Amino acid sequence: MNVRDILKAGPVIPVVTIDDAARGPGLARALLAGGIRVIEVTMRTPAALDAVRAIRAEVPDAIVGVGTLLDRAQIAPAVEAGAAFAVSPGLDVELVAPVTAAGLAYLPGVQTVSEAMAARKAGLDTLKFFPAKAAGGTYALDQIRPVLPDIAFCPTGGIGAADAPEYLGLPNVLCVGGSFPAPTDAIRDGDWARIENLARQAAALRG
Repeated sequence: MNVRDILKAGPVIPVVTIDDAARGPGLARALLAGGIRVIEVTMRTPAALDAVRAIRAEVPDAIVGVGTLLDRAQIAPAVEAGAAFAVSPGLDVELVAPVTAAGLAYLPGVQTVSEAMAARKAGLDTLKFFPAKAAGGTYALDQIRPVLPDIAFCPTGGIGAADAPEYLGLPNVLCVGGSFPAPTDAIRDGDWARIENLARQAAALRG
């Protein structure tokens, strides 16, 4: 799948931090039951890649990727774990070619028009807008749209269930990213019923 197909799979991509890889499949099943198929597992814990591997093995209907990709050294382990896509918090144009060559759909982050133009020059037309609120939120995205009409975004950073519909109503926003469908404490506690309920609410947010 290319990155746009992945982002179009639902209105929200849960951005999750997993401390225990054994929690990964339960989390993925709960999200799927609530109508959320795509999951971004941040590579901020030692358990992250094992969680990706477990989700791929036990919940094949989930589309799982990795977040916080910062350098080339992280690419091969992400591929080996079975990630379908990779997300970076910012734009490093030198990562675009090796990530793409590795077979990962790539979603780097931008905050400015200049960064978006650099990403466009590198062949990308779908970007993360991060941190969304700090970068101007929906107002900034609406201002970017007429000057870069071919660029689509997944805004992430400070977005919750209450303001997600405002972002999703913009023509250049495919989906939003956030932790609100799968809070870290609910993952840690294995509270799959809570996550399924939050996922169901998130899946209905397209407004």
